Amino acid sequence: MGVEIGSKLEGKVTGITKFGAFVELPGNVTGLVHISEIADVYVKDIHQFLKIGDIVTVKVLSVKEGKIGLSIKKAQEKERQPRQPRERTEGFEDKLNRFLKESEDRLSSLKKSGDKKGRGR
Repeated sequence: MGVEIGSKLEGKVTGITKFGAFVELPGNVTGLVHISEIADVYVKDIHQFLKIGDIVTVKVLSVKEGKIGLSIKKAQEKERQPRQPRERTEGFEDKLNRFLKESEDRLSSLKKSGDKKGRGR
């Protein structure tokens, strides 16, 4: 399996620096997981998340001039489900007619209660 952008691979952490972690991938190629791609939270010290020898799943973000950019956090994201279109149960015209009818009913009940109060005086 080659190293292609978008592919998810397992690799072994072989080195840790203050800016990221080096991961050895299948085929004896090494890529870098930048510190911002380690976790979904702010990472101040990589050692709190990784240690040399850890086996991690990474997603290939870029391959440029022999340098491979990797992400642990993007490898953990679940595939997004396509959005389902909502079913139209009531059209605009129907909603407008319902609103007008409810408004007329409320107004007539307010008028009736107002007339009863006015007659009692």
